[in-house]
Amino acid sequence: MEKKKGKKGIVIAAVVMLAIVIGAIVFLNLNKKKVYRLLKIYEVEGKANVSREDTGNIEPYENMVLESGDKVSLETGKLTIKADEDKYIYLEDDTELVLVAEGDSNNSKTSIDLLSGAITNDIQNKLSSESSYEINTPNSTMSVRGTIYRVCVYEIDGVKYTKVSVFEGEVVTRLKYADGTYSDEEVSVTKGKEVIIYDDGNKIDYVSEPKEIDYSELPEKVLKILEIKVEDDRDIPVTPEEIERILNGPFTVIFNYQGSEFGRQTVEKNGNAVTPKLSPSGSGSWDFDFSTPIEKDTNIEWKQ
Repeated sequence: MEKKKGKKGIVIAAVVMLAIVIGAIVFLNLNKKKVYRLLKIYEVEGKANVSREDTGNIEPYENMVLESGDKVSLETGKLTIKADEDKYIYLEDDTELVLVAEGDSNNSKTSIDLLSGAITNDIQNKLSSESSYEINTPNSTMSVRGTIYRVCVYEIDGVKYTKVSVFEGEVVTRLKYADGTYSDEEVSVTKGKEVIIYDDGNKIDYVSEPKEIDYSELPEKVLKILEIKVEDDRDIPVTPEEIERILNGPFTVIFNYQGSEFGRQTVEKNGNAVTPKLSPSGSGSWDFDFSTPIEKDTNIEWKQ
């Protein structure tokens, strides 16, 4: 009888131990879905901040682990966020965003609320069917499967704008209305194109259909990111030579008179255009301050 009781006790103990192990596995799996696999500060220089609800303000540092709900801001300098092993978020000056990220590598949910400024996103691998990557601005939302693109929010004369520039892949955009609802229509922006959304307080809509990106209008910081991506053989419709010329010149200055080209000059970066010796008309002048350093291709008009 004692032997049977001993065997019975061993069996019960084994069953209990098995239940504990199974419970632990279930617990870990359930919690794993709530924690993003990797979310951290990849690189940081300059003046930046991380605001966390239960902690307050934290000065960010390289390899700092971020939490879902963190508000990240960059005043000046450089700040890159790494999500998982293949997603990079490059912040520009005067940018503030809120990160919402959860799931694992097979079921990653990433949402970025861009409050101000601009970010360039690089999702290097196509997302799984169960994963999502979205950016929300005050007047729009956009989602991707895998791409390189820039989102910029800004305001001019009281009108709020969102500009979406796609360098690789495709981004699907939707309008976001003041009551928090979204339009049913989706506008797709493919590589090499950009779209602008405006909110004038009365209407939220697209300025126009997607159009070609003017790379010369991009910030230097973004161009340098693209330069690296092109060197890595990413499918971006701009060449290293084109980026180099946009960054460092020389630049072309075109003088226009009544809609036609009157003449042109080649000017080195930060050099000055020179007033043409000949004038197209007996009255008027060139509408330009010739002491202004030339930093990109420039058109100068003759004004009567």
